[in-house]
Amino acid sequence: MVERDNSGLTELRRGTLVLAVLSRLREPQYGYSLKQALAEGGMPIEEGTLYPLLRRLEAQGLLLSEWNTDYAPPRRYYRLGPDGGRALAALTEAWRNQVRVMDKLLKGEAER
Repeated sequence: MVERDNSGLTELRRGTLVLAVLSRLREPQYGYSLKQALAEGGMPIEEGTLYPLLRRLEAQGLLLSEWNTDYAPPRRYYRLGPDGGRALAALTEAWRNQVRVMDKLLKGEAER
C-alpha cells in the first residue's frame, strides 16, 4: 500500500496558481474579492500565499495595482498589465497543450 503523500498534489497546485490568479484578474479585483473568486472557482488559496504572489507578479511587471480610497478601509485593486495579458495567453496555451499531453499519457496508462 502506498502512503498518502500530498507533496505531489501541493506541487501540482503550486504550478497552477499563477495561471489561476492571472485568469481572475482580467477584471480588476482587490485581494479579498480575488481570494473569494478563486475559492468559488474551486481554487481556494490562503492569504499568506495570495498576497506574496500578487506582490511578486506586480514586481515582475505582470500586474498593475492602484489604491481605491472610496471604501473604508482603502482597497488595493490589481489588474493585468500588458505583459500580464501576454503571460496569461502564453500560460493558457501551455496549459492546454500540457492537458492534451497528459490525457494521452493517462489514457495509455489506462490501456495497459
